[in-house]
Amino acid sequence: MITIWPQYLDKNLSLKEGRKIAKEHAVKEPSLSDIERAVKRLGLHHSVQKDVAYPGKWYEKSGRILVEWEGTKLELLREVSLEIKNMRN
Repeated sequence: MITIWPQYLDKNLSLKEGRKIAKEHAVKEPSLSDIERAVKRLGLHHSVQKDVAYPGKWYEKSGRILVEWEGTKLELLREVSLEIKNMRN
């Protein structure tokens, strides 16, 4: 299982603030529901945890999604981000 926090995909955040992919691949302010829809569209098994906080922002419950994925975390994050971009266009 790979964990996806919305912060991993947020174009507005720096790498120190939690972004895990390049800005060119990231999206602006991804919500938990955006990520969940993208994961569903990709046909991946997942679990949503809404009442958890990203460790870097322990005071803000942003939620996370656990995804079953065979590849690397970076590949998954890029796929999900691309799917969110496609959904928004």
